[in-house]
Amino acid sequence: MSLQVRVEGHGEVPQYASAAAAGADLRASEDISIPAGGRAAVATALHLEIPAGHVGLIWPRSGLAVRHGIDTLAGVVDSDYRGEVRVVLVNHGDAPFVIHSGDRIAQILIQKVERPEFVAASRLTETARGAGGFGSTGRS
Repeated sequence: MSLQVRVEGHGEVPQYASAAAAGADLRASEDISIPAGGRAAVATALHLEIPAGHVGLIWPRSGLAVRHGIDTLAGVVDSDYRGEVRVVLVNHGDAPFVIHSGDRIAQILIQKVERPEFVAASRLTETARGAGGFGSTGRS
């Protein structure tokens, strides 16, 4: 599969960091500082033509997460969206985080999407877990 990418300004076509990488790196196309506890929608200058039946999922880069507490939010890019892809980053760290144009800030995974028809039901099939929520399957 190939994916059409329109690049503006200082944007760069996403690239995979290794032969087995699932996600392609997204780079910032602007300089920006995110204050401790703050968030920002960081420009990439990329417009993607994701094939129908697929989605782009934006995920954090593990190094930024573990070293600086940088995480991603709002990470779904639909196949019919043609606007600029912006990466919403949140700084969970205790110091401002400075991003420079060209820095790798997140990764995008392109995946197939199932679109089931949602049907209202008065009952659901019983399971051993039932309505047990957070932590209901035990600790390990």
